[in-house]
Amino acid sequence: MAQVNYLIVVLSLHIVWSLCTSKLCSASDLKKFGSFPAILIFGDSTVDTGNNNFIPTIIKANYSPYGKDFPGHIATGRFSNGKLIPDMVASRLGIKELVPPFLDPKLSNDDVKSGVSFASAGSGFDDLTTMTYKVIPMMMQVDMFKNYIQRLTEIVGGDESKKIIGSALVILSAGTNDFTKNFYDLPVRKLQYNISGYQDFIQDRLQSFIKEIYELGCRNIVVAGLPPIGCLPIQETISFQPPLKRICLEDQNSDSISYNQKLSKLLGNLQSQLHGSTILYTDIYTPLIDMVNNPHKYGFEHTNTGCCGTGLAEVAPLCNALTPTCEDSSKYLFWDSVHPTEAAYKFMTELFLKQFL
Repeated sequence: MAQVNYLIVVLSLHIVWSLCTSKLCSASDLKKFGSFPAILIFGDSTVDTGNNNFIPTIIKANYSPYGKDFPGHIATGRFSNGKLIPDMVASRLGIKELVPPFLDPKLSNDDVKSGVSFASAGSGFDDLTTMTYKVIPMMMQVDMFKNYIQRLTEIVGGDESKKIIGSALVILSAGTNDFTKNFYDLPVRKLQYNISGYQDFIQDRLQSFIKEIYELGCRNIVVAGLPPIGCLPIQETISFQPPLKRICLEDQNSDSISYNQKLSKLLGNLQSQLHGSTILYTDIYTPLIDMVNNPHKYGFEHTNTGCCGTGLAEVAPLCNALTPTCEDSSKYLFWDSVHPTEAAYKFMTELFLKQFL
């Protein structure tokens, strides 16, 4: 129990440190973070713990080799070989070992009380993003959250439900699919926007999303920025780079950096508008690009291909039981051509906490 309490303090310091470095820190912020009774997750495949298993879409990960290194070697719907960051964060905070998907019909009352994931692989803020594969749009995840509140209220009552939601740690991770699907790979939105304009469009939708969940009671919200999109193996493949001379696409990485700078500023402004809220930007670009540039520091030997198949394009249905995988996934930054390995997620979680020891 002492270790759990210590880690809670560490995350609390992390959040406070982020506030202070963003010039948003005040004495009242120091009192806001204690233990979190629940964790609530919104977003895409980076945080989908299995919701797509229960909707009619081909974007699923509930079959081998996904879950190869998950406890019991079970493919749960997580787009990796093992656990995701929400699972690791929830475990470190002593909330629960795994974050279940809200759509799981076997979801227990205890899991409802301690939090769930509403995320859907393939999702994004742009409605165009979800149309092709019929996954759950971000704004529809708000509707799922409303259903969650109703069920939580039935279990613990109205006052306790508000208390749990108001004290819960909320994590939001989405946006990558919007840019890869609508701007880079199938440039439909380029007919309407330049990159800056599309970034503003996405962040306007993101801002509306945060206001919606704020109105529903969420107060402690952490928002992930974009990764170095140009370093995703699938993006390098689509650019038709020679297999032996694959490098990150610097223009897409630069776009991610400018998006993240805008996002950090937006969240600071948004927090000042939403009374009693703490809304933080979390940087995932920096640790990932460091893994790409300094792989041996993390024990990686492969950073521009995934462990599944050739690692050039395999993802979702193309990464299946008939697809061979690498012998040691811990030497790979990416599991498939889009998603990091559990090893990479572990480093990201550790780096997230280590900054504040």
